[in-house]
Amino acid sequence: MTEAPKGGKLSPGGDHGPQLSGSYWSKGVSAHNIWPPVKRLFGYIGKYRWAIMIGVLCTMIGSLLSTIGPQYIREISDRIYDGIVADSLDMDTVLGLSLIALTIYVVGMIFNALEHYIIPATSERVANLFRIDLAHKINRLPLNYYDNSSTGDIMSRLTNDADTVGHQCGLSFSFLFSALTTIIGCIIMMVWTCPLLAVITVIPPIVGFAMTRVVLRRTQGFFRAQSRYLGAINGQVEENYYGHAIVRAYGNREAAIREFSATNDELYRVAYKSRFITSTIPQTMAFIGNLGYVLVCVIGSMMVLNGEITYGVIIAFILYVRMFSHPLMMLADAFAGMQALAASTERLFELLDAPEMEDESGKDLDTGNTRGAVEFRDVCFSYIEGTEVIHDFSFRVEPGEKVAIVGPTGAGKTTLVNLLMRFYEVDSGDILIDGVSVKDLRRDQVHSLFSMVLQDAWVFEGTIRENLMFTSPGLTEERMIEACRAVGIHEFIESLPQGYDTPVGERSGLSAGQKQQISIARAMLHSAPMIIFDEATSSVDTRTEKHIQAAVERMTGGRTSFLIAHRLSTIRNCDKIIVMRDGKLVETGTHEELLAKGGYYYELYSSQFENCS
Repeated sequence: MTEAPKGGKLSPGGDHGPQLSGSYWSKGVSAHNIWPPVKRLFGYIGKYRWAIMIGVLCTMIGSLLSTIGPQYIREISDRIYDGIVADSLDMDTVLGLSLIALTIYVVGMIFNALEHYIIPATSERVANLFRIDLAHKINRLPLNYYDNSSTGDIMSRLTNDADTVGHQCGLSFSFLFSALTTIIGCIIMMVWTCPLLAVITVIPPIVGFAMTRVVLRRTQGFFRAQSRYLGAINGQVEENYYGHAIVRAYGNREAAIREFSATNDELYRVAYKSRFITSTIPQTMAFIGNLGYVLVCVIGSMMVLNGEITYGVIIAFILYVRMFSHPLMMLADAFAGMQALAASTERLFELLDAPEMEDESGKDLDTGNTRGAVEFRDVCFSYIEGTEVIHDFSFRVEPGEKVAIVGPTGAGKTTLVNLLMRFYEVDSGDILIDGVSVKDLRRDQVHSLFSMVLQDAWVFEGTIRENLMFTSPGLTEERMIEACRAVGIHEFIESLPQGYDTPVGERSGLSAGQKQQISIARAMLHSAPMIIFDEATSSVDTRTEKHIQAAVERMTGGRTSFLIAHRLSTIRNCDKIIVMRDGKLVETGTHEELLAKGGYYYELYSSQFENCS
């Protein structure tokens, strides 16, 4: 497991600001208040906020220069008009003014080009920062977080929400400040040029913008719901994909389709409403912009005829109308983007604020000479507070002993092993290895002391060789073949077209038993002082089971081992057998001793024998 970096930061490049508690974000901000999550986002992204500010400054300078340009266009037009009327055109003055106007537009273009490079590049870095921090975070979350969360929803946060935040955190602010600079600059220039035309030109777009703000305030809930439903759909797709055989075998395909369709319909409904409402905004603003052209041309022409303004003023105002309408649409897009940004930011911080495992970087006890003595002292544990599943469990295992843990389903066998591996923390009591509490060891140290074979075998995407070398990078060919021979899968691997270099994966076509054999061979090659087998032979046939049993005997020689088993015939040679029921230790002893007692173990063994007969 990845440990938390020192200093409490989530990544080396962090420079992160202070973080609020998870309870604040679980409540969510109000539909119209997008600033708290955005404010926290800028405190979180550290040094990247300065790059965004530089990009925003560039776009503001470019926008400001664009509002100055029409003044020179007005002056040029008036000089040309006056020259034509007087039949004496001063070309030197016109060319000088044209050069100044051209310079202004070229410099503005350079600043806009810089913004178009800085903002997207920084946005990608922000998305990358979030993905790195989220990847670190999921390695520091306790397992009970995943027990209570949808995998699809977590994946959606790492992909869709991180991309949305990365894309919008720069773009929305670029749009926002560019639009505000242009709008303010246009108003100042228009009022300075002709106050009456300025008022006539400005009022319709401002009324239209006020209407769009009312609409946008009502769409934040749709954007937040869209993110939630998208996460739910990802979870359903993942479950139905991995459980496709079960869905079809039980004829539950129609129910799965109905469930997916219901969620998909809700996603469509909220997405349609948010997109439809926001799509009407550009059309409304375009209509208002065209209305501005008409008003400028009609009223401006009347003012020219009355001698109140020149033709150059009309030309300048036509340019200002175009410039004024476009940033208003940009402003609407900016607020829509910031709504999506706020919704995704909330979801990311909900994950980043989730309680995590304690920082163990200060623990440095040496585990190099571990003998394998294990002791449980009055251990109590509950997955859900108030519902205890392990009750005052105490037991001692001597170094090199082979211990079986048996009991009915739900007795707490796997839970006991999970506590031993520190996948979960005990509520009370303690677990000691060689007299040292596992709480005094780092989790990665505890994990390194065990080889583990789970009931549900897992093979990674890659070759068989890479799977076998997963825990032993310096593995020799001879040891790898020896381990595979021991579990009875070497001949099968050799029969494959590429042998040990054959690509495999979760959907590779290997049977459950073959995956289990590879998992056991992988555990054999990891020379840890202790071994855990959780129903290691549940997926294999009797003949293969004998191979594996012989391999297990070799693996467990001299090493402390724990075997969780339902087939009691496979544990007869264990040094000790722990019998559990309802989270309690009810019996302990060897196979013969427990049968002689005629207690609960005898009942379990007899019921299996009767079923077999």
